Amino acid sequence: MSGISMSPNNIILSIVNQLKLCSNTKQLQSLYSIMLKNGTTKDCFLMNQFISTCSTLNTPHFASLTFSHMENPNVFVYNSLIRAFVHCHSPFKAIHLYIHMLRSQNIPTSYTFSSVIKGCTLVCGLRLGECVHGQIWKYGFESHVFVQTGIIDFYANLGRVDLARLVFDEMPQRDNFAWAAMVSAHVSVGDLGFAKSLFDQMPEKITAASNAMINGYARKGDVESAEVLFKEMSRKDLIAWTTMINCYSQNRKYGLAIEVFNDMKSEFITPDEVTMTSVISACAHLGALDKGKEMHFYVMEKGFDLGVHIGSALIDMYAKCGSLERSLLVFFKLREKNHFCWNSVIDGLAVHGYAEEALALFGKMEKERVKPNGVTFVSVLTACTHAGLVEMGRKIFLSMTREYGIRPEMEHYGCMVDLLCKAGLLEEALEIIRSMRIEPNAVIWGALLGGCKLQKNLEIARVAVEKLSVLDPNNSGYYTLLVNMYADANRWTEVVRIRTILRGLGVGKEYPGSSWIEIEKKIHQFAACDNYHHSSQEIYNLLDGLDGQLKMAGHVQELGFVL
Repeated sequence: MSGISMSPNNIILSIVNQLKLCSNTKQLQSLYSIMLKNGTTKDCFLMNQFISTCSTLNTPHFASLTFSHMENPNVFVYNSLIRAFVHCHSPFKAIHLYIHMLRSQNIPTSYTFSSVIKGCTLVCGLRLGECVHGQIWKYGFESHVFVQTGIIDFYANLGRVDLARLVFDEMPQRDNFAWAAMVSAHVSVGDLGFAKSLFDQMPEKITAASNAMINGYARKGDVESAEVLFKEMSRKDLIAWTTMINCYSQNRKYGLAIEVFNDMKSEFITPDEVTMTSVISACAHLGALDKGKEMHFYVMEKGFDLGVHIGSALIDMYAKCGSLERSLLVFFKLREKNHFCWNSVIDGLAVHGYAEEALALFGKMEKERVKPNGVTFVSVLTACTHAGLVEMGRKIFLSMTREYGIRPEMEHYGCMVDLLCKAGLLEEALEIIRSMRIEPNAVIWGALLGGCKLQKNLEIARVAVEKLSVLDPNNSGYYTLLVNMYADANRWTEVVRIRTILRGLGVGKEYPGSSWIEIEKKIHQFAACDNYHHSSQEIYNLLDGLDGQLKMAGHVQELGFVL
């Protein structure tokens, strides 16, 4: 460029075109050198473009450095750098620059406030955001739809839906995005009634609002309403498909989640990392190894980066599907590992009974300065339970609070109760339950009851069932376990008494257990005593034949479980 005589405007246009092609920091620095040589660093239009490119390449520090050499930056240059700071997750710098802009007598524009309010959201600064809201009124943007929608998002993200609704109600004009923002705000706090009311009033139901409603239905477990809305959508974007997949997964309809993913591909919608993570997780819950392998191949074929999210999902999927070797292979091949990856592999080893290996990896995790969280300790305590390492379990349970400042939650207490019960230490398990800082739930007392069955301790079992009759009165499983224990002890009077109580209460099994099996890439689901499968009669005939062979081999049924 230096060997050709060019006018200042042509030089600026040439640099702008090169900025559009810029793909790394080295090229950016080279262009800035040319700008310095040609004296174009004072041109606000060009600096605006240059700072925007810095933001795209995630180099806000370089943008800030070049900005500091400008003598009189205008509001558009300020806007670019404020937006760059917000985009690169430096919200405090964005807010400080906004204050500097005001002091330099530059009048903010609507784009200024859109970026600044996002910065306030990132720092969770309610008071700060309220001050900016006041500035919006001061500079006359109280009727600006784009700015007011940003304010609605800000208040909603900080849990102040009341203030968001106040802004929305006072807006003289609302576009579809303002409506969608308000629908999302009510969904975010679980107020699905108001969200639905607003959604129904929308002049045009845009995709963003429909996605928010589907997400809300998913949280409430209303899969049917989510399905109806999803089918009614005229245009389904990637977020809509992914939201529906998550809806099915959250509500344990994993097979349907995979079906929606297949439908999505047939519509030529390209999935992203979030979609693939959800689908791989669905395969994990189904125990569908072949389908999981297919998803792994799809990820590799489409060139997805095997980062921490997809990586941890694959580790978990292979472990849950029984392929521990593949799980470990994925783990050790990952370039970057966060605590999700470590948690998944430790849990996989623990569940498969490799307690020592799980504990060794936990030690390695600590050495690599990856801070464990509550989920990590659930996996480590599970490993101790499988191996019967009572003393190690006690030590790890105490270290959670003393060394890592993690307060035990229900899952941690449940692991400790399970560990102690399996070791025959029922009194200590009961003592832990009574000393819990949170009220023990049915799962905790159920674990104790299971330990009592194992150790044949009727005294503590009665205590557990008494608590469970209040916490989970409609679950017959706990009563059945107690009946079995009385039957084992030949205390038939108690068996009759509890059965009479159950009949009087009308207690029945609310959720029958079910299981899946994958045959030739098709997933089959079964529940106890059902007849829905097309091969049910053949299956029951085979089971009858196996039962006859077991009896001939001398197998005797355990009457307690039959009861």
